[in-house]
Amino acid sequence: MYAWPASKVPVLPGQGPDLTIHDTSARRSVTLPPGPVARLYVCGITPYDATHMGHAATYTAFDLVQRIWLDSGRQVEYVQNVTDVDDPLLERAEATGVPWTELAERETALFREDMTALRMLPPDHYVGAVEAIPRIVPLIERLREAGAAYDVDGDTYFSVASDARFGSVAGLDAATMRELSAERGGDPDRPGKKNPLDPLLWRAARPGEPSWDGASLGAGRPGWHVECVAIALDHLGMGFDIQGGGSDLAFPHHEMGASHARVLTGTHPYAHAYVHAGMVGYEGEKMSKSKGNLVLVSQLRRDHRDPAAIRLALLAHHYRADWEWTDDVLGAAEARLARWRHAVSRPEGPPAEALVAEVRAALANDLDAPAALRAVDRWAEAQDRDGGDDPGAPGVVTRAVDALLGVAL
Repeated sequence: MYAWPASKVPVLPGQGPDLTIHDTSARRSVTLPPGPVARLYVCGITPYDATHMGHAATYTAFDLVQRIWLDSGRQVEYVQNVTDVDDPLLERAEATGVPWTELAERETALFREDMTALRMLPPDHYVGAVEAIPRIVPLIERLREAGAAYDVDGDTYFSVASDARFGSVAGLDAATMRELSAERGGDPDRPGKKNPLDPLLWRAARPGEPSWDGASLGAGRPGWHVECVAIALDHLGMGFDIQGGGSDLAFPHHEMGASHARVLTGTHPYAHAYVHAGMVGYEGEKMSKSKGNLVLVSQLRRDHRDPAAIRLALLAHHYRADWEWTDDVLGAAEARLARWRHAVSRPEGPPAEALVAEVRAALANDLDAPAALRAVDRWAEAQDRDGGDDPGAPGVVTRAVDALLGVAL
């Protein structure tokens, strides 16, 4: 599967600091291991509807991660998946009468367009669950051979008891995990399971559903968590830097994935840090496809709203915060964008070296984009109030805002 085109990232003078970021599993901010290559896995969409602002906020956060790493002199290896076969996709296809493959292709194409418009750096490997099935099946077979998987009426489940570190990612008690499992795609009440939290690895073929050759598993399709594990291990290996996604993925998705990987490899950690973006609400509830309370990137683009302003609206909130999208949020971002563009359009300006250092420091401190935006605001205000005599300053600010924040002025 192909991703989307990359926008060129300007190279700034000097080098940015190392990234310190909040790790859900450590319950604190951590500095990741140094090295020339930084490895990132971000969970992708289930393509049964268009990109909403919650998606956009999450991918903006991890786009910042890449930009900070690049600015600090590191090479980035970035992997993102597409869950292009799953129950919500099949249900939407049946409800609309659109073949599930056509629906997945259409919404994935629209996602690419949205990511391009928002100037998100593309993954090096953009992998669909369907194309990963030949990698997934052998992993499930290995889990079964290790005694970490078992059969329930033809379906194969992972035993969480096989991983002594299970629960260490999200740090939740058993009652909360069971509640979230039921809310987020699990089946804790299914008879025959050894533990209510045990997740599905392979769903045996059902009439009317797509299925693939599962070798010794029989015909069927993979469970959600093992898909990401197969893709991550194939392209990044164990011990990659960041496993990323929305905060609703900490449990069960990232918890289960880490357990699968630890049992498969006998090593730890799966990821050095688990990084989670907050939820974006709309009209008093979390924005989600299942609720239908969506503000879509593609609709805003059709309404001729500047994608740079949309991105600034997202950056105005700390990535870990839960917040509410309103028309005023976008209006404030449009006004900010106009101020910045006016400021850099002048032939001279206040010196910009301190601004670049301040933006770098803010972003390296747990992606504090709101602080970075306020720093640019102050430079633009000084330009408007007093001007300056540095002919290179507007260009430096333009390149810094592009390279570090992904906003084209």
